[in-house]
Amino acid sequence: MKTTSLLSSADSSCDAPAGPPRISVVIPLHNEAETLQELYDRVKATMDRVDETWELVLVNDGSTDGTSEILDRLHSDDRRVVVVHLRRNYGQTPALMAGFHHASGEVVVAMDGDLQHAPEEIPHFLDKINEGYDLVSGWRTARSDAFLTRTIPSRIANWLIARVSGVKVHDFGTTFKAYRREILEDLHLYGDLHRFVPALIARNGARIVEIPIKDMGRNQGKSHYGISRTFRVMFDIVTVAFLLRYITRPLHFFGKVFLACSSLSGLIGLFLVYRKFFVRIDIFQQHGPLALLASVLMLAALQFLAIGLIGEILVRIYFESQDKKI
Repeated sequence: MKTTSLLSSADSSCDAPAGPPRISVVIPLHNEAETLQELYDRVKATMDRVDETWELVLVNDGSTDGTSEILDRLHSDDRRVVVVHLRRNYGQTPALMAGFHHASGEVVVAMDGDLQHAPEEIPHFLDKINEGYDLVSGWRTARSDAFLTRTIPSRIANWLIARVSGVKVHDFGTTFKAYRREILEDLHLYGDLHRFVPALIARNGARIVEIPIKDMGRNQGKSHYGISRTFRVMFDIVTVAFLLRYITRPLHFFGKVFLACSSLSGLIGLFLVYRKFFVRIDIFQQHGPLALLASVLMLAALQFLAIGLIGEILVRIYFESQDKKI
């Protein structure tokens, strides 16, 4: 079935099951034609051993290597395969959100499509969900990535995210996770925020647990990520820190900057007043740059105060206009 939106989806031509499946396996794909058939075979073999109804949601994130044709064939051969074709390459986070949108299971398992995640480990995630956890996150205890360009930056990023969010998770970056449907209902991800899901849902009281997984490495193809992603992660950490701490009170954040700038400007001003009236010097001749710095700091302080007040208004408009719960 083709749609007129930014994506098109394929619904099974076979008779649909009597009800929605309990488990949805969501996998975003970009140019994975070489491994796609093996991926399907291993997921199918694993899920057939699980005593639950299931579906496989495969999201084609604008592939150009023949992935689309293989997906359509898998869809026509197996009614449990749901295919979502994105019209261009949007990136992993939008592809995951498209998969979550089309998944109908009570439990959603997400994983990568390059076989770095072993589908045979899915039952371990389901066992933890059945124990009552809301999110089960994989932990790559032994990384196969390059040590300097991938492993070290990843460890630093994971440490920073854990410090910022207060969520004790060792590996935020892996896509291999299992979710209860209800915690995904109000989850909206933008940019590259998929790696911060544990931090974003923890604020709502979700029960989170980590389990060790194997990092299989890429047998074929090449990684879509490089050292440049490290810098994007740093900016995302700042975004998440703001969302977690100040999304409902932006003035508390910008107010701190206002106080810092205005206080420093005030101290400089007192110093200049003292020099002017007690030492009897010409301020602009002796301390011209310092006077200019005090003026700039005060202007910056007023701007930060104004931004904070505008943020407070926007937050109230956002929550009240859409009937959002805080």
